[in-house]
Amino acid sequence: MSSESHALDLDTIAAVATPAGRGGVSIIRVSGPEAWPIAERLTQKTLLPRKPVLCGFRGADDAVIDEGLTLMFRGPASFTGEDIAEFHGHGGVIITNVLLEACLTFGARLARPGEFSERAFLNNKLDLAQAEGLADLIDAPTEQAARQASASLRGAFSAAVNTLTTQLIELRVFVEAAIDFPEEEVDFLSEGNVVSSLKAAHNKLSEVLHQAKQGAVMSRGAQIVMTGAPNAGKSSLVNQLAQDAVAIVTDIPGTTRDVIRQSIEVEGVAIQLSDTAGIRDATNAIEQEGINRAHAEIEHADIVIEVIDDHTSGAPIDTPIPHHSVIRVLNKIDLTSRPPGIVSEQAGVSEHDSTQLRTTVAISATTGHGIEALKQSILQNLGLGDCASATPFSARERHVTCLKQAALALEHAIARFEAHHAGELLAEDLRVVHAHLGAITGAFSSDDLLGEIFSSFCIGK
Repeated sequence: MSSESHALDLDTIAAVATPAGRGGVSIIRVSGPEAWPIAERLTQKTLLPRKPVLCGFRGADDAVIDEGLTLMFRGPASFTGEDIAEFHGHGGVIITNVLLEACLTFGARLARPGEFSERAFLNNKLDLAQAEGLADLIDAPTEQAARQASASLRGAFSAAVNTLTTQLIELRVFVEAAIDFPEEEVDFLSEGNVVSSLKAAHNKLSEVLHQAKQGAVMSRGAQIVMTGAPNAGKSSLVNQLAQDAVAIVTDIPGTTRDVIRQSIEVEGVAIQLSDTAGIRDATNAIEQEGINRAHAEIEHADIVIEVIDDHTSGAPIDTPIPHHSVIRVLNKIDLTSRPPGIVSEQAGVSEHDSTQLRTTVAISATTGHGIEALKQSILQNLGLGDCASATPFSARERHVTCLKQAALALEHAIARFEAHHAGELLAEDLRVVHAHLGAITGAFSSDDLLGEIFSSFCIGK
């Protein structure tokens, strides 16, 4: 912990904990060593822990600002681990700001975004993965994502990481013992259970990594871009998936000029669809700008859906799609005899995508035939398959990166140990794996990383 973090612990912070605007109730939260004196000055009452009191809130001039409930918590038995005061007043921008200003006048300072959660972490009330689970719960895009974020807040993800860490610590202790007693090193490290234990740890790590990838997709949602030639039916497909006429559909090529976005949900997964301009040789500068924006959207997509007109035997667009996950949709099968559903999964045929596995799905955006098969293909391409609802916890891309780095380091450790049987090398490799895992829960985290994480939280949390 940096000296700056130690200094912050001495301050008393205050913030509005409820959304801005009109409402039935607004809540102001105060945390720190001066929380109790501030509360008793504001209410002019003697307050007890966990005993809500109806009282008036008085400003520096002793005039009543508002009337409401005051609720107190003594540290360390509180969210932040510090003394906390909560003032539940009437909702409204002006009255809430006046009450907050009174708290600041009596000795608090305005909290930074995420500072309450940061203090909970620094005071060992939450680990870093739990704190991020709290932020994901607030921002959850779907009900299923909220359930998984709640599980992370309760410690499900941390428990999985801690199980891995325990396995790793046992291995490190074993290896360090072999180094400390060199006359026994050959006997200790030549035993087959060292390699088998390393591989068992790697298998468990791979399992948690797979779950974290799923959790990350559930937490942030997915970006899907529709592309293809003009009049292939991209806008009609967006409307079918959204079950709403969000995109203009006409027979005139080039109708869609700008990117049209629509949020949908597929089996608990939040998805943002982007309908883009048909890709062709533009007839004017406006259409060309739309095509440029389409290419920009493709670069940031999780999945690109290339829509092809099956009725006119349309071919894939000539412009290569430099993307790892593409679903080709044969649309307008209501005008052909092609049955709906998965047509094939085959490697790309162009020099640009010869290593890509691409799914082709036959659908009718007009009748809805084949849409369910397309949804399942989307889930498969996102790595969720049929088990999106079974993902046990939420995660973030940061967590996935840490787990990937840990897995690579562990693979490196296994390869070096099998080649050299050197205890010193294995000990160092396991230390690196341990550091990557520790960065997830905050056991090994820089102040810069903590600042970046908590600054993304809302104020008052």
